Amino acid sequence: MATANLLLHPVRMRILQTLVGAGELTTAQLRDRLPDVSPASMYRHVATLTQAGILEVVHERRVRGTVERSYRVRQDEALVDADARAAMTKDDHRQAVTVFTGALMDGFDRYLSRDDADPPREGVLYRQGAVWVTPEEFTELVAELEELVARRTGHSAGDGRIRHIISLALVPDKAGEGDAGDGTEGFEPSAP
Repeated sequence: MATANLLLHPVRMRILQTLVGAGELTTAQLRDRLPDVSPASMYRHVATLTQAGILEVVHERRVRGTVERSYRVRQDEALVDADARAAMTKDDHRQAVTVFTGALMDGFDRYLSRDDADPPREGVLYRQGAVWVTPEEFTELVAELEELVARRTGHSAGDGRIRHIISLALVPDKAGEGDAGDGTEGFEPSAP
């Protein structure tokens, strides 16, 4: 399992987001998809992720005297596990959330910048909900969410499938502990 510092670097997070669910890509293909990342930076971060075992080399072939490698994400290694999260300080968590939300906003901005972006038609969704759960129920909820996403990760492009990025943050609402609401405030049914 990776550390938060390794995964939650802005450029490395974008590389991983680009590769997740995309199958395998070469460094040149990654550079095409992330043109604002310099070649030197791209190669350095891909090497870091590969050395850490988060990316794996799938194919190698000779191209004009160099070796072109295709990479894919090892999803089982691209996680910050519970032990690593427990070792993080509050400032580490604050920094991690800053990078996470920055990457989320960057991805959304890149999507909206496309001429063909059509949020209502494409089912863009962002919302918050609240649930009242015991620690045991919370553990079950997290496992259920992870299972739901994992069931779809084996699919690839084709048959009309469109890649969607699913981002999730679970935060205790300590200020809301005295509220008597039903836990549905601010939660709306899926739009379009």
